[in-house]
Amino acid sequence: MSLVRLKIKGISYSQTQNGAYALILNEVEGDRKLPIVIGAFEAQSIAIALEKEIKPPRPLTHDLFKNFSDRFDIVIKQVIIHKLVDGVFYSSIICERDKIEEIIDARTSDAIALALRFNAPIFTYKTILDKAGIFLKFSSKEKDEEDLDNSIMVDEILQEGATVEIEQGASDGYTELTIDELNKELEKAVNNEDYEKAAKLRDEISKRN
Repeated sequence: MSLVRLKIKGISYSQTQNGAYALILNEVEGDRKLPIVIGAFEAQSIAIALEKEIKPPRPLTHDLFKNFSDRFDIVIKQVIIHKLVDGVFYSSIICERDKIEEIIDARTSDAIALALRFNAPIFTYKTILDKAGIFLKFSSKEKDEEDLDNSIMVDEILQEGATVEIEQGASDGYTELTIDELNKELEKAVNNEDYEKAAKLRDEISKRN
């Protein structure tokens, strides 16, 4: 079966389902998106890996796994989302040590969090993308596809065949802060291990630079 390479497009949150997030994957050579529902902890871990400038004061679980693997010369070569059953995605992690490959079953959210830390490519089968992939229609003049992160509501994107409207996200009051104040708030959020707030602050700082 043909493999299709994916990249992470963004993470969005649900306004109706507490603690529910959607990880949006995009085919590298195409326009289809693959939305996957993940938990708050996994969303936080993936967001931290995407935000290279945010360094947790203590290693998260996936960081610990990376440190452990580095110590014992274990490398993750790639991640494959290989099955979709009743709306649940199943993934495999392809590892290598001493030139010996091993395949390990994993939750898709964990597999992707680790793939980011190892700079490993993420793939799925064409049949899965044909079945679960969707096209997004962007309607807001103020937003474009590059600003997808944190703008798509999970409740809309998970409706099969739904047209997803991009909305201007709330500022959380960060637009009123100066750069110095934003950096202080960012440092405080990281020290308090509030990585969701840290990611939003980082986004606001990036817009200013």
